[in-house]
Amino acid sequence: MPAFGQADLSNCEREQIQLAGSIQPHGALLVVREPDYVIVQASANAAAFLHVRKVLGTSLADLEGDLLLQILPHLNEVLHKIPIAVRCRLGNPAAEFDGLIHRPPEGGLVIELESAGPALDLCGPVEAALQVIRTSSSLRGLCDETARIFRELTGYDRVMVYRFDDDGHGEIFAEERCPELEAYLGNWYPASDIPQIARRLYERNRVRLLVDVNYSAVPLTPRLSPITGRDLDMSLCFLRSMSPIHVQYLKNMGVCATLVVSILVSGRLWGLIACHHYVPRLLHFQIRAGCELLAEAVATRITALESFVQAQSELFVRRLEQRLIEAVSREGDWKMPLFDGSQSLLQPLAASGAALLFEDRILTVGEVPGSQQIRKIGEWLDTKPRAPVISTTSLGLDEPSFEPLIPVASGVVAAPVSSSASEYLIWFRPERIRTVTWGGDPMKPVIIGEDPSDLSPRRSFAQWHQLVEGTSEHWSAADLTAARLIGEIVTDVVLQFRSVRILIAQDQLEQVSHQVRLSDQPVIVADAKGLILQTNEAFERLVRPGHRHVQWLDDLVQFFTTPLEVRDCLRHLLKRQQPWRSEVQLDTDPAALKTLMVRADPVYASPNRVLGFVLLFTDLTERKVAEAARRRFQEAVIEQHRLTTMRFEPQANMSYQNLLSSVLENAQLAALEITYGVDASRMPEMLDSVRASVDRTADVLQHLVWHSHRTSKRDS
Repeated sequence: MPAFGQADLSNCEREQIQLAGSIQPHGALLVVREPDYVIVQASANAAAFLHVRKVLGTSLADLEGDLLLQILPHLNEVLHKIPIAVRCRLGNPAAEFDGLIHRPPEGGLVIELESAGPALDLCGPVEAALQVIRTSSSLRGLCDETARIFRELTGYDRVMVYRFDDDGHGEIFAEERCPELEAYLGNWYPASDIPQIARRLYERNRVRLLVDVNYSAVPLTPRLSPITGRDLDMSLCFLRSMSPIHVQYLKNMGVCATLVVSILVSGRLWGLIACHHYVPRLLHFQIRAGCELLAEAVATRITALESFVQAQSELFVRRLEQRLIEAVSREGDWKMPLFDGSQSLLQPLAASGAALLFEDRILTVGEVPGSQQIRKIGEWLDTKPRAPVISTTSLGLDEPSFEPLIPVASGVVAAPVSSSASEYLIWFRPERIRTVTWGGDPMKPVIIGEDPSDLSPRRSFAQWHQLVEGTSEHWSAADLTAARLIGEIVTDVVLQFRSVRILIAQDQLEQVSHQVRLSDQPVIVADAKGLILQTNEAFERLVRPGHRHVQWLDDLVQFFTTPLEVRDCLRHLLKRQQPWRSEVQLDTDPAALKTLMVRADPVYASPNRVLGFVLLFTDLTERKVAEAARRRFQEAVIEQHRLTTMRFEPQANMSYQNLLSSVLENAQLAALEITYGVDASRMPEMLDSVRASVDRTADVLQHLVWHSHRTSKRDS
C-alpha cells in the first residue's frame, strides 16, 4: 500500500494516510523513547517552535521547562486509545503550551505541543448545549440544534451535520452558515469522497483540525522512527498532515480551514460534524475538547432516539401478537387479525401492502401484485439464502422478470413463517421516483491530470441532479426489526396452530408432526390427561443427553431446578385448565443453567371440553445477558461518577460537577430508552457503546477540569 504523499488517483483508496511523516506547522511533535525519555524523532520545527536549543538526542529532563514533570503522573494511564492533555512551560524565553500525549501501537511516547490558548470558561455554554441535546425529541431537531451549537461554539463560517447511509454515501442533514454562502443542505456526496481508511481513522481520532489548506508540511526527522525502523503511526496525532488529495479537494471547494468531529453510534461511524471556514482558523485545545464532549452527547442522544423509534414499532408488533393469540383461542383462525382491513400489519413497516403465502393460499391487504405474481415472488425468495428477513428496495431491477411490478412492488421485505418452502409474510412498497441532489456529478469522482492540483475527486461542486427510478423508500433498521419480530410471532402462532391440529385431525398427523419437529422452537403437545403425544427435536436438545423417555407432563419436573413449583403449575394446567406463563431454569448442564419462558395453553374443542395442551419453550439466554448488561451499565455509571468526582481537585468549579451530572443523566436516559426499544440480542452492544461514551466523556471532562484549574493557578 502506498505511504502518505505517494498517492495518486489510481491508489488513493489505499493511501496510508496515518503514515503522514509530517505535521501541520501550528505545533511541534516529539517522539520519546522509554524509559530514558530521550527524544529520538521530532518535527523539523520543534526546536524553534518550543524556544529550545536542541531536541533530537535530548532527554526531556534536560529541556528548559517542566514538560517531563507534567507528563510523569500520566504515564501509567491508558494512552493508546485517547491522548491525555497536559499544560506545560517550555523554552527560553519560557512560554506556555498545551500538549497531548499518547502511545502508538509499536511503542514509544508521542508528545504534540501547541501554543496555549486563552483561558475560557466553557461551563455555561456546554451545560446549555447539553440541556438542548438531552431534550431533543427528533433526529432532525437534534441535528439542526447540533449545527447551531457548534457554529456558536467554534465560530466557523459553515457547520454541517453529515450523515452516512448504508452504502456509505453522505447527506448534508443539517446546516448553519453565513447568509452569503451557498446552501449545501440536502446535498449528497458519494462514498468515494471519503476512503475507507479515512473512515476508520475518524473512528479512532474523533477531532481533526486543518488550520490552513495552504500550509507547508513540516517533516519528521529522521523520517523513519528509530524505535521501529518504520514510518511513525500517526493515527492519533492531531497535528498530522492531511492527505494532499483531501487538501486539493478542499481547495476546489474554496475552503481554507476545517474542523471535523466524528459521531459514533453503537460503535459505527454514523456521521460527521464538518465545520468549514474560508480564511485560516486555529481552534485551541479547550474548545476542541468541548466539541468532542458535545459530539459524544449527540451520539448518545441519537442512540436513544433510534431506540425510541424502534420501541414504537415494537409496540405495534406486541399488540398484533396479542390479537393473534386471542384469535387462535377464540376462533381457531390466527390469520384474521392480519387481514381484517386495519393497519395492524402495514403500520409497523409503513408498507403500502402485504401478503401471506401459507399452505398454498394467499391472503392480502393494501396495494399488492396479483396472486400469480406473488407466488413467483415466493419462488424467487426460495432461491435466496435462508434468513430471518430478506429485503430489497429494487425488486424489478434485481430480477428483470419482475420489472412490470415496479409501480406497486419496488420494495419487498419478506419473513419466513415456517420451515416449509414458499411460506412467507411479505410487505410491499411502491416505486418512489425522486431527484437526488449531489454536490457535484457522482459519476465523475476523479479528474486525471498531470499537475498536482488535478489530484482531486472533482473540480466542480455545482449541484448535480439525478432522477432515481425503479426503487422504493429505504427500509430502515427499525422496519427490518419489525418485520423480523412479526415473522417470529407468526412463526410461533403457526407452530401453535399446527400443534392444535395434531389434536383435532389425526389424518393430518404425520404431515403436521413433521413440520412441528422441524421447528427451531421447543414444543410439547399433550392430550387432555397429560399424556405427551408429540415433542420436537428442539425440545429433545434442551434436556439431558440420553434421558429416559418422558410419557406424561408430570415427568417434566425432573428437568427443572424448581420441581415442586413446576409440578404445581402443571397440575393447575391439567386440573383447572389454567394457562401457565413463567420463567423456569432447566437443570440439564451442571456447568450452566438455561433460563426458559414457558407458555402452556389448553386447547378447547368447545367451551367445556379440552382436547389437550400445547407447551412452547423460549430460550431467554439473550434476554438475561441483556439484563446483566443493563445492571453492569448502571453500576459502571455510578462507579464512573464516584471515580471522576474523586479525581476532581477540591478547587474544581462546581459547574464541572454539574456538567458530569448532566452527562450521566443523558446516558441513563439513553440506557432507559435502549432497554425498551431494542431487541435483546443488540442491547448489550448498545449499552456497552453508551458506557464507553460515558467513560470517554468523563476523561475529556477531567481534562477540561484539570486545564481550567491549571490555567486558574497560573493566572493567579
